[in-house]
Amino acid sequence: MRASALLRVELGHGGRSVVRELRSQSPMTMVPRRAATTSADGTAVVHLVGSAATPVGGDVVDLHVHVGPGARLLLRGTAATVALPGQHSGHSRSTVHIEVADGGTVEYLPEATVISSRADHQAEMTIALGEGARARCRETLVLGRYGERSGRLATTTHVLRGGTPLLRQRLDIGDERLTASVGYLAGARVLATETVVWEHDPVVPSSGDWWSLAPLAAGGAMATAVGDDAVIAERRLAEAVSHHPDAKELEVRSW
Repeated sequence: MRASALLRVELGHGGRSVVRELRSQSPMTMVPRRAATTSADGTAVVHLVGSAATPVGGDVVDLHVHVGPGARLLLRGTAATVALPGQHSGHSRSTVHIEVADGGTVEYLPEATVISSRADHQAEMTIALGEGARARCRETLVLGRYGERSGRLATTTHVLRGGTPLLRQRLDIGDERLTASVGYLAGARVLATETVVWEHDPVVPSSGDWWSLAPLAAGGAMATAVGDDAVIAERRLAEAVSHHPDAKELEVRSW
C-alpha cells in the first residue's frame, strides 16, 4: 500500500489559523476540528486518524505539513499505530516532513507506535523551522505487544532551524544484543521522547527516576523517559517536560 497526505495551514483574518489545503487518503486520514470549536488562541487543530491497519510490511506512507508565517497548528493522533509484518519480505516505511515558516508554530503529538513481533519498519521525520518558529514533537515507542518481543524499527529524526541542524538522531530497535544490554533501554519496554524548540531553552540538563531533559547544543531541548508501559513512560515524560522553562505554556497547550 502506498499513501500520501498533505496539510497546509496559514494565518487567516483576525489572527486565527486556518486549514488552506488538506489532502489525505486511507490509511492516513486527517480530520480538522470545526472552526466553531477551534482553540481560544486561534490554533488550527487537526486529528490524524488511522483508517486502516498500517504500517504493514511493504507499505509506504508519507505525510507533508506546511505551516505558514505566524500560523499555529496542533496535529494530534487519535489511536496507537501498530507496525505489522507483511505477507512477503520487505520493510514498511513512513516519512513525516514538516515545514514551519518564520514565526509559525507546530505541535505534532501522535499516539504511541507499537512494534509488533516480526515487523520491520523504518520511520523518518524531518522538521525545518524558519526564524522564530516553534515546534514540539512527541514520539512513544512500544517494544512489542503484550507478551511478545519487539520487531525491528529504525527511526531517524532531523530538526533544523534557519538551516542550522538542532538534532540528528537515529534509533535502532529489535536487535537482540542491544535489547539485552542494561545500557540500552535498561530493560524498559517503552521509550518516550519529546523535542521542544520554544521561546526559551533549559540552561542545564535535569533528570529524575528514568527521565531526563537535556538542552541541545544549537538550541531546543529533548525530553526522554522509559517505562514498563506507555502510561508510566508518558507520565515520566510529562515530568521531564515540566522542568522546561516554558513548561506552563506547554502544559496548557496539551489539551
